[in-house]
Amino acid sequence: MNVQMQTINHKIATEYLKFFYAPLRTEIIQLSIQDNFAGIIQSTINYLRGLIQESKVNIVAHHIKLMEMIYKSGDTYVKDIIENLFVRSFESFKKRAKISHWKLLYQYMPVTFQMIYDDQQKQDKIFFGK
Repeated sequence: MNVQMQTINHKIATEYLKFFYAPLRTEIIQLSIQDNFAGIIQSTINYLRGLIQESKVNIVAHHIKLMEMIYKSGDTYVKDIIENLFVRSFESFKKRAKISHWKLLYQYMPVTFQMIYDDQQKQDKIFFGK
């Protein structure tokens, strides 16, 4: 039996994020009222940055895997926002994390996100000399 996963649009993704990020629920609800999915993703990024600074690497790794679950089933808009905000933010995670913590995060990061992140780094190097 081959069951097709439902495509997740930004409204469905928002419902998942309300559940996954209970401490942010009020903020996510407020941003969803304004139909600001990019703002919701940015709030999750800010939350994870705080966890990185507290050295809560396992929790961050878990949240990255949850975001990948949304990404895999997301529509084009959801995927674009996650790639261009969430995955792009990994560079700031890397700067804030201890080297050993970043290596662990990267090691446990879903391959899909590793590939996107690596491609972004290559493109940045070509276009911006970073």
